[in-house]
Amino acid sequence: MIQKKVCLLGTFAVGKTSLVARFVTGFFSEKYLTTVGVKIDKKMVRVGDQEVMLLLWDIYGEDEFQKLRTSYLRGAAGYLLVVDGTRRHTLDLALSLWQNVEEALGPKPVVVLVFNKTDLADEWEIDESTIDNLSAQGWTVIKASAKTGQGVEEAFLTLASQMVNG
Repeated sequence: MIQKKVCLLGTFAVGKTSLVARFVTGFFSEKYLTTVGVKIDKKMVRVGDQEVMLLLWDIYGEDEFQKLRTSYLRGAAGYLLVVDGTRRHTLDLALSLWQNVEEALGPKPVVVLVFNKTDLADEWEIDESTIDNLSAQGWTVIKASAKTGQGVEEAFLTLASQMVNG
């Protein structure tokens, strides 16, 4: 068995905590709880014939990287960069945050860009062409809904596979 540290990044209320809860426990809560600092969960997954213990660091949402403690990011093998599809500015903030992460920790960490809240598709402010453009730029993009569970397992397992298989 191997262990891999995964950090969830994104601004406030994009659904990081809900994605982790859905992935780890299978449940979703309508209650909004702001993460203070970092909340760590873990879950065993299988990648091929390899057991992988994912250590999931749900880091508080910040709009400015300067407020994010880079010490939380050290040692991470991969990142879920989470965006709320109903709020366009969360994509801009996430991409800015990611640029700062790369500057601080070096280029090419393993990352999956998760567009959360597909259950609210009628309210989305991010269009399909924007998502297609990000995919064309080389981003691994997954649409998900912590509420319904759609794409949640796929997001974490895709990241796990990329971390293990390079």
